[in-house]
Amino acid sequence: MALKRVRAMGLVLVVAALIAGACSSSKSSGGGKNTGGPTGTNKIASVKQGGDITISAEQEPDCMDWIGSCASAAWGIWAAQVETMPEAYTYDDAKGWIPSPVLTGEATLVTSPKQVVTYHINPAAVWSDGQPITSTDFKYTWNQIVTGKDIFVTTGWTNIESVDDSDPHTAVVTYKTPYADWKSLWGTSEPILPSHILQGQDRDAAMKDGYKFSGNAWMIDHWTKGVELKLVPNPKYWGKKPNLASVTFKFITDTAAEQQDFRSGQVVASYPQAQPGQEALKGVSGTYFNAISGLSFEGLWFNIQKAPLTDPAVRQALAYATDRNAIVKQLFGPIQPDILPIQSVATPAFGPSYSTPFSKYSLDLGKVTSLMTGAGWAKDSSGIWAKGGQQASLELKTTTGNKRRALTAQILQSEWQNAGFKLTITPEKAGVLFGQDLPGGNFQVGLYAQNPSDNDPSAVGGCVLWCTVNIPGPSNGGNGENYDRYSNPTVDKLAAEVDSSLDQATRADDTKKVQEALAADVPVIPLDPFPDIVIVNSAKVGYEGGSDFPHNFADGPFKYLNYWYAK
Repeated sequence: MALKRVRAMGLVLVVAALIAGACSSSKSSGGGKNTGGPTGTNKIASVKQGGDITISAEQEPDCMDWIGSCASAAWGIWAAQVETMPEAYTYDDAKGWIPSPVLTGEATLVTSPKQVVTYHINPAAVWSDGQPITSTDFKYTWNQIVTGKDIFVTTGWTNIESVDDSDPHTAVVTYKTPYADWKSLWGTSEPILPSHILQGQDRDAAMKDGYKFSGNAWMIDHWTKGVELKLVPNPKYWGKKPNLASVTFKFITDTAAEQQDFRSGQVVASYPQAQPGQEALKGVSGTYFNAISGLSFEGLWFNIQKAPLTDPAVRQALAYATDRNAIVKQLFGPIQPDILPIQSVATPAFGPSYSTPFSKYSLDLGKVTSLMTGAGWAKDSSGIWAKGGQQASLELKTTTGNKRRALTAQILQSEWQNAGFKLTITPEKAGVLFGQDLPGGNFQVGLYAQNPSDNDPSAVGGCVLWCTVNIPGPSNGGNGENYDRYSNPTVDKLAAEVDSSLDQATRADDTKKVQEALAADVPVIPLDPFPDIVIVNSAKVGYEGGSDFPHNFADGPFKYLNYWYAK
């Protein structure tokens, strides 16, 4: 569904009212929305214990080594990682970053003369084998990320100078350079790893095909590749224990089949991408249907090291050749009628960091012609732009089995053909697209969504997406998420400031400057604030916190599976 994002420090900037202003919702059962999961709900006195449910999963994780580059698809996080792995801080839609049950409370932050963060570990926090979660686990995770090979994201971790684990219940983290997003570390994208189990082993080999340990409410019963992933309760979990006896995620990569399996009762819940025809489920009796705009967004991502996208005029011309309003209304309007295109590489839910520099791009074939002829291009006999004997021919790669993305690509193919560009479409399995072709640079145009970890400026204006150092390649061991291969010295400087400054107004302002540069250089064309949709058979499943099933814009609705129960 989306590419896994490095986590960003939680700013309590997007309060419930702000999020509501950027959202719309529709549901056929239930009352008001729960805007923070368990933190803002009224607990039911008693619910049924036991029962087994099946949920559809649109993608299968390529692996379960959560800090490795193979674990780049977000569905791995939603279906397995957030349920089984412990984290220091957890993201809450209403409150931002809050201490997880692993900690006794807020970490202690000192900013001078060096940034030092002291985590106070809950003595009750244990792994599924009964061994305590300790500061050595924090240290081990850091060491693996900064010294390991084929690591997904190292941003922030390389700012750390040392982790003092002399007290098992206290992790003291000293930074050599400030890092504003410190609450994101040892979080969802890079969770706490069990040093007592993995120390001395090949971590990737031990985890990639699944694992039996857990530091959260659930543990993996089995992963049958290509078929399903089954979770069962972790009997050693010290927090809120699950009500259900098991949850099975059934891998259904075809969206039409997913809808049919929900209608037939083979699955009782789904977290689908918006698809044509999905709005019909709104009126089905006993169905909870909620669609809102959150943090995720979809775009057309250019590999600017691949001709003809090496030419900025071509990228700008493509932006003027794209009718984003028509695409968004046609594809998302029936599900979320008030949806509009986004005008930066972010959504309005980012609050003070959101700006609209891409608003200058709308369908304008006159500007396409002006840009292309000004850069030395001319249309050949087939009506396609050509230069030096080479046509402006492009290949778009996206995820297979996705009806909406296939339709998006077809609309683009028609629009770009009309503007003088030739486009071919190549659908791929998520593991190939996210795990191989994007990091390897084997693409020209990618159509996919980003799933930011929260509304912090670093998620959209920091180094993780835009700095030269994060272009995957030999110089950084193939690590980094700058798949566009975008390099701009001004943006490097601004993005580094977004990541390191502790002044929030400055960070928001610098993020807007980054977005202005992106609108000028066009390494990406932002499309839509990706609708966050939760569909549940409310006749068969309930939520302990009330009648609604809460979203979590960063971690998905299954973060709260321990509050679900069978009716």
